[in-house]
Amino acid sequence: MDRFGHPGDARQPVVLTIPGLNNSGSGHWQTCWEDMRGDCQRVDLGSWASPTRNSWVTRLDAAIREVDGPIILAAHSLGCLAVAWWGALQSQAYGWPVTGALLVAPPDCDRMETPETIGGFGPTPRAQLPFPSIVVASRDDPYIFFERAHSISKNWGSSFVDAGRCGHINADSMLGDWTFGQALLEGLIDNAHDQAAAMRHMRPAIPLAHQERRAIAMRSAG
Repeated sequence: MDRFGHPGDARQPVVLTIPGLNNSGSGHWQTCWEDMRGDCQRVDLGSWASPTRNSWVTRLDAAIREVDGPIILAAHSLGCLAVAWWGALQSQAYGWPVTGALLVAPPDCDRMETPETIGGFGPTPRAQLPFPSIVVASRDDPYIFFERAHSISKNWGSSFVDAGRCGHINADSMLGDWTFGQALLEGLIDNAHDQAAAMRHMRPAIPLAHQERRAIAMRSAG
């Protein structure tokens, strides 16, 4: 492991917010969370107006590696694709150091009419994500059909949440601090704590089992 901490780390997760195309400005729920919560910090993916998949994934990986402890990702729009590609290209053990992800309004990068600015993020990864995740979709999102969002969530192994009719779930949706989204985030945080507690409970049994195997081997050799 090339970072501090371990899967039983009980510290409060750091929430990395990952915007989509053109970044998230004032009035966006990601910006509101960063202003009001003490656990959120934005990942600077760079090239906000003309993103490339490899660059964004590399910058996301660097941001993840800088965190000492458990991490939850809170991504919006094209940021969800950066997370999916990171999960597909990296080899983290399940649930560590990224312990969960909230993936809000992923766009469909596989449609014929997909703008060139985001087309390079397709085809959408189909691999299951190496951490618990929630995909949140709107029924009138102009960038993806609701059924397609549900299909993507199944491929990623994510829980699927119907957000109703609220557009692209961005600043134009007038969600403010989006208390519904924060409740989903808190669920992921609680799950991370539960998983850490379970790992701490299991850890003392590991050396004991090793000792038992060694004793059996010694008896057999004798």
